[in-house]
Amino acid sequence: KPDEPGVKSMPEPQAAAVVILLGPPGAGKGTQARMLEADFGLVQLSTGDLLRAAVAAGSEAGRAAKAVMAAGQLVSDEIVLAILRERMAAPDTARGVILDGFPRTDAQARALDGLLAEQGQKVTAVVSLEVDDAAMVGRISGRHTCAACGEGYHDQFKLPAQAGVCDKCGGTTFTRRADDNADTVLARLQAYHAQTAPLIAYYEGRGVLHRIDAMGAIADIRSTLAALAGGVLA
Repeated sequence: KPDEPGVKSMPEPQAAAVVILLGPPGAGKGTQARMLEADFGLVQLSTGDLLRAAVAAGSEAGRAAKAVMAAGQLVSDEIVLAILRERMAAPDTARGVILDGFPRTDAQARALDGLLAEQGQKVTAVVSLEVDDAAMVGRISGRHTCAACGEGYHDQFKLPAQAGVCDKCGGTTFTRRADDNADTVLARLQAYHAQTAPLIAYYEGRGVLHRIDAMGAIADIRSTLAALAGGVLA
């Protein structure tokens, strides 16, 4: 609601806004999506969260997804779209949604356009969080956490004040995600670029793509994104 704390006061759009965040692993999509929620009253819809919620709720689409996953198969675009349709009909999405993790391909983008057209909506803005691959490899592969409390650290940017001792709880054991190594991160970045390049071209051709440098400070990225969102949602 416009008068809630932290929500910008702005005119209601004629149709609920649909903002898509694109960016490789580690680019900060989740962080920025949560900030957009706080700043503009939009609702973040993550594909993984949607699937889990639909399965837990036992909806028709959720039951279909559960059966597919139980068989060890990938959930089809049709099921994902059905779950998305259900979720976007909920009252809390009246101001709009932020899609994180969908669409990932040109075919999914076209299918999403069809779903939105059924509801008298269209994609409002697509934000591509642009990163430098070499810097991202260092950013992600340097991450580690305290095994006791989960406090995050980084080999370059955030080491404990006392070597080997967690600042928060005093723990002395640290862990790294198995896939947070340079080779794996680089492979994930290359896969993202190959998969998403057609998607970026698709939305650029429709005049709704906006590129933002995502290598700066989180607060600076938030300000840039907020300015952009304020312009396209007004």
